[in-house]
Amino acid sequence: MTTINNEKQTSTQLSLVSVRSFRKTSEEEKIQIIVQHWIRILNIKLGWIHDFDKLLSIMLCCLFICFSLYATTILMFEIFYPLSKLLKTLNVHTNIVWSIDNSTLDNSQFICSGSRDNTVRVWDLENNKQIQSFNGHSGDIYCVKFSPYHNHYRSVICSSSLDRTIRFWDFKHNQQLQVFNGHTGYVAGIEFSSFSSGRYLCSGSDDKT
Repeated sequence: MTTINNEKQTSTQLSLVSVRSFRKTSEEEKIQIIVQHWIRILNIKLGWIHDFDKLLSIMLCCLFICFSLYATTILMFEIFYPLSKLLKTLNVHTNIVWSIDNSTLDNSQFICSGSRDNTVRVWDLENNKQIQSFNGHSGDIYCVKFSPYHNHYRSVICSSSLDRTIRFWDFKHNQQLQVFNGHTGYVAGIEFSSFSSGRYLCSGSDDKT
């Protein structure tokens, strides 16, 4: 079975994504400007740490950070105010959480997560509960992304896996939509295009393509 090599220096992916503000103050506007200038992917060489995603967003007039660091738990912190605090803990995955992403549907905030337990899970942040779990992959799920191209649905998730496939899921209607089988190695990452409303999907694999 193909696995990710444990190197002395591994690349930690820090993704700053999805800035949203429902009510702005002057201080919030400053933070939003700063974050917007940093909406990019940074590669930080930390040596002992495995790849993980951090997603930052302004939600409900506050700044939150949600992350999973080589663990089965997803943590959400409020960091807008001087005294940061833990807001939510999401504990359903049975193995390492490799990737997380967020989206808004019907004015509600959702997080999707991909794990070594071979599942893609969707969380309703307002109710602090899991609302969906998908089990189609047969290996670690290394990357999950909400699809910007399916805005008319706004409930489509794309995932890439150790099983060499890329899959699309509709969490609102609880179904798998499509499977791509082109890669011959594990698919480590996926990204929707920033143009054409996210119509194009880019993928990176251990097969060197």
